[in-house]
Amino acid sequence: MTVTVETGLWQLDPTASAVAVRHKSFWGLVTVKGAFTGVSGRGEVSADGTAAGTLVIDATSLDTKNKKRDDHLRSADFFDADNHPEITFAVRGAERGAGDVVQVDGQLTVRGISRPQKVTAKLVSADAEGLTLEAEFQVVREEFGITFNQMGMMGGPTTVAATLRFTHAAV
Repeated sequence: MTVTVETGLWQLDPTASAVAVRHKSFWGLVTVKGAFTGVSGRGEVSADGTAAGTLVIDATSLDTKNKKRDDHLRSADFFDADNHPEITFAVRGAERGAGDVVQVDGQLTVRGISRPQKVTAKLVSADAEGLTLEAEFQVVREEFGITFNQMGMMGGPTTVAATLRFTHAAV
């Protein structure tokens, strides 16, 4: 079943959206999981079906259920949230592919460093109430200046998983 997406402005519903991360630590033996509780965003779907927008994540809102670890992740060793309180994903273009696949071409900015990021998302639902996208992709943290790796315990990429619910924005 192909889902139709209406044109216009869309606003992220933070109560129905989630952005989570997971990273293998302790030489790949333990997976650290966390979620960002502060997420906002807007987008626009054009008449030709393409889309653009921005997702903003509050870097201080990362919750791994361990306060000491969360404080360290917010520090200059990782997100440097005091100097870079926001992580952004700017969607430069998004096009519908076969079925419910959406190819997203964007720019991820972490710690003030921006890198191109391509993401394959799935359009889970779209109706009069809103639309929901799901995506999972990997980020190489060293590309964003996050090089802390005590005793080589934290190698490899970080996986980002997002469920994003958008509703029509008030005009």
